Amino acid sequence: MLTLVLGSSSPRRKELLEMAGYNFTVRSAGIEEKIIGGSPEEVVRRLAEEKSRAISIRNNEVLLTADTVVVHGQRILGKPGDYEEAYNTLEELSGSVHEVLTAVTIRNSEEQSTLAVSTLVKFFSLTESEIQSYLECKEAWDKAGSYGIQGKGGLFVESIEGDYYSVVGLPLSRVVRELRKFGVLL
Repeated sequence: MLTLVLGSSSPRRKELLEMAGYNFTVRSAGIEEKIIGGSPEEVVRRLAEEKSRAISIRNNEVLLTADTVVVHGQRILGKPGDYEEAYNTLEELSGSVHEVLTAVTIRNSEEQSTLAVSTLVKFFSLTESEIQSYLECKEAWDKAGSYGIQGKGGLFVESIEGDYYSVVGLPLSRVVRELRKFGVLL
């Protein structure tokens, strides 16, 4: 019997896998995410693969790791370090389109697959008070791009082109299909 292992401490990824109906265990990679070199897609793929390599698995396990980045003008916007950085990021995204890239690595003891999903998100123009109010709710701090689409940050979204769940942190329909190839069924 195969055991699915989620290699992430993200509560959102955990919720999405539970919503899909998977039984799984959680094992976090605990690596420092370094955004260096390459295109945004290369960076997010590398981060998902590094997380995967940092976690050991047994023969009967299938490991899933993921990483999400927000890209605006080819610049990766990571998780904010402080209030000012979060404010500046949201101000930058205001009234414009940005890309959210989520990469997922799935592997067992014999093979590995990495996929990346791109979604375009357009924000309404935000006022200073909207940004300040949002930052007071403390939702921005552990999220790439300083917002969570599944929470109050979703109120900033004018439109989305692509996979909503990828913006949340796990492109679920693609993941389900990829896990089937590894023998993990619902």
